[in-house]
Amino acid sequence: MENTGQKKIVLCLTGASGIAYGLKTAQRLLEAGARVCAVASDGAIEVAEIEDGQNLLESLEKIGVESIYTERDFRAPPASGSAKFDAVVVAPCSMNTLGKIANAIADNLIVRAAEVALKERRRLIVVPRETPYSTTHLRNMLSLSEAGAIVLPASPAFYFKPSCIGDLTDFIAARILSLLDIQQDFIREWGK
Repeated sequence: MENTGQKKIVLCLTGASGIAYGLKTAQRLLEAGARVCAVASDGAIEVAEIEDGQNLLESLEKIGVESIYTERDFRAPPASGSAKFDAVVVAPCSMNTLGKIANAIADNLIVRAAEVALKERRRLIVVPRETPYSTTHLRNMLSLSEAGAIVLPASPAFYFKPSCIGDLTDFIAARILSLLDIQQDFIREWGK
């Protein structure tokens, strides 16, 4: 990703249910003018097929994501702190991936990219989709928060009167964009 003044975001999708959160986030980031590099886990590719019958890598390409990597590609730019990106977003974030990030078990590109964000003091947002949370899930989330990550559970609000699943995924995407300091106008703010 070359330096163009645009926000550069690494979007990682893991094998948690809710692949739509990651796809919607990619779409909304691109619409806002951000540059998006995506990393898909093997589990995410499988879950996308199960949930929507879609090929995740093709869906990301169709949305307009410029660079797409799989979890085994350690030669990809997000594996290194020398790659200049503004943030890493893991959406959806499986509890397996969350636990690995919290415990620095970088056995795939997604965990490595998250570790790079933490060590370089860049923004890291994880969007866990599991419910309910076990005590170990909560401990891992606390560890990530203490390390500087933002934990944003996929818990959409209802004050804006959603009418479809797309509205719910838009809400989470709007929260992610807000945390990345990227303007959005597709979900109204509370009280407006």
